Amino acid sequence: MKEIVIISGKGGTGKTSYTASISVLAGKDAIVADCDVDAADMHLLMKPVVEKSENFYSGVVAEIDPDKCTNCGICTEKCRFNAIPVINDQHIISSLNCEGCGYCEKVCPVEAIQMNEMNVGDWYISNTKVDNTMVHARLGIGAENSGKLVAKVKNEAKQLAEETNKHYIIVDGSPGIGCPVVSSLSGANYVVLVTEPSVSGLHDLKRVYELVDKFNLKAGCIINKSDINPEVTNEILDFLKKESIEHIVSLPYNENFTKAMTNGQTIVEYDQGELRDAIVQSWEKVKELVEE
Repeated sequence: MKEIVIISGKGGTGKTSYTASISVLAGKDAIVADCDVDAADMHLLMKPVVEKSENFYSGVVAEIDPDKCTNCGICTEKCRFNAIPVINDQHIISSLNCEGCGYCEKVCPVEAIQMNEMNVGDWYISNTKVDNTMVHARLGIGAENSGKLVAKVKNEAKQLAEETNKHYIIVDGSPGIGCPVVSSLSGANYVVLVTEPSVSGLHDLKRVYELVDKFNLKAGCIINKSDINPEVTNEILDFLKKESIEHIVSLPYNENFTKAMTNGQTIVEYDQGELRDAIVQSWEKVKELVEE
């Protein structure tokens, strides 16, 4: 079983479009994991039908029992996060401000406060339109601990792949270099970096590769919209050569990407020309590289 993680240094490079395309090409041979839980959108292209869903609990939040509370105000006085306002003459917890430190619980003289596990989102196991299994999640509004939710998605995907003897786990990671990306990279066999020829694209490619390199992971790169700025494209190619990063493919700017998304399709379903051929060839190359 090989785990392939697709990430990008910035949003808007085409990472999810590419991931969905190779997920369609892999078909039943792969488990798909959407680990971009902060802004999940792969379901728009893969059309998953949910077969299992569960709440995800992580961290704690304070809760005041109004029947026990005497409104003495000690908790409000001691809270450093301004998370205990008084509304309608009653002390309440502002869950968005509460950091779960538990100090209010300790100082309450009548034990009216308790710390409860926090439901920060949901995770799902679904069957996609191409009949492969997809593990995905949705982080709650304003919720934290996205890295832990990513870990949950990945662990479930890995377990399913082992149980069903799948050859690949295809992971759509978050953009950037934060905690969700670190969690996405954990256990990866190969990393695909998706970038674009812009100043920010090159800068963030370098930044995210530093992270990949720290994990000693093999990586290849896809340059999307490669013809919109040939000068920066050449700079990206120079960087790939310098760092011994495999150049997988350069994809030209093509409005079919947008048209495919509008139709709720991947590019390999919508386009039957050179663009589709390039993505098919890139997937064959990724499979070769991950086996090396």
